Amino acid sequence: MTLVKESSTRNFNKTLALELCPVTYVMNKIGGHWKPIILYHLMNGPKRYSELKRAIPAITEKMLIQHLKQLQSDNLVTRKAELVIPPVVTYSLSDAGNDLTPVLKAMVSWANKDNERTAKGRSRNGKQS
Repeated sequence: MTLVKESSTRNFNKTLALELCPVTYVMNKIGGHWKPIILYHLMNGPKRYSELKRAIPAITEKMLIQHLKQLQSDNLVTRKAELVIPPVVTYSLSDAGNDLTPVLKAMVSWANKDNERTAKGRSRNGKQS
């Protein structure tokens, strides 16, 4: 991985965008394919790693671990390890993560409406889904 100088123009522009644009700030925290999906599955309560893996079968173990660590470092997810044998680790939304629940629910609502619009558009055009 290439290191970027702290004084580089790219780094300055990224920092400026994070400060000035709230959408950029949010996308920096929850952007990508998997993070919103992980957060969505944690909305219903704490889950163990294996439960998340089962709920999101298309995600690789590497990506799940990597994104859980990033979400944890961004204070959106908390990790609780119980000192029992075998170890029990659960992931849950932090207070900041819980604050994203209305955003994720809005995304679900939009997806449902858009799917209906798309399906109606296909049926009007004589195409079957």
